[in-house]
Amino acid sequence: MERPKYKLIIFDLGRVLIDFNHWLAVRRIVKYTNKSLQETYNLFFDSSLTKQFEEGKLSGFEFFSRLKKKLQLNISYRDFVPIWNEIFFISPKNKQVQRIAKTVKTRYKILLLSNINKLHFDYLKEKFPGALKIFPRIVLSYVIGFRKPHPVIYKKALKYFKAKPKETIYIDDRANLIEKAAGLGIKSLHFIAVEKLKKDLRSLGIETI
Repeated sequence: MERPKYKLIIFDLGRVLIDFNHWLAVRRIVKYTNKSLQETYNLFFDSSLTKQFEEGKLSGFEFFSRLKKKLQLNISYRDFVPIWNEIFFISPKNKQVQRIAKTVKTRYKILLLSNINKLHFDYLKEKFPGALKIFPRIVLSYVIGFRKPHPVIYKKALKYFKAKPKETIYIDDRANLIEKAAGLGIKSLHFIAVEKLKKDLRSLGIETI
């Protein structure tokens, strides 16, 4: 059987190119509410409110205002923003994946695809510009109005380079997002470790050195 000819490689952002820890923010913000750590986490990062923010349906201040009411927060927006943003860091794993992206960029189109809100993305642009500048195209949920795993955001990513699903490789750390992309006909790789990613790419004829 002839090996597929790939045209586009799509990289997820969080926990692939840049790491994060939601609990860094939760442990700081819980000082300003009478809610528990878990209640705060759920509203912060696992709620319909967060979904709306990541789909661009709320501004940063609107998100904060609704969160403040639900958590009964005693904090200003100015003080809230750095707590919300300062959850990101670059790990050795991230640096290796960034090197892989730079290597494959010489032979393939590459694109960054992320579920993210505007406050976080603006912060990443300021703090980690090198990681983002690798990519000539970036598709973000808050700009598109849809989050993964909605088919629209995957199709939007393909459209930028006029790539067919069978010509595309997608790398993500979340199994449910991988499954949805695979269901659209995209060759999807579950990112667990750097060495596994290299092996998976080599099996598809993609050299990472």
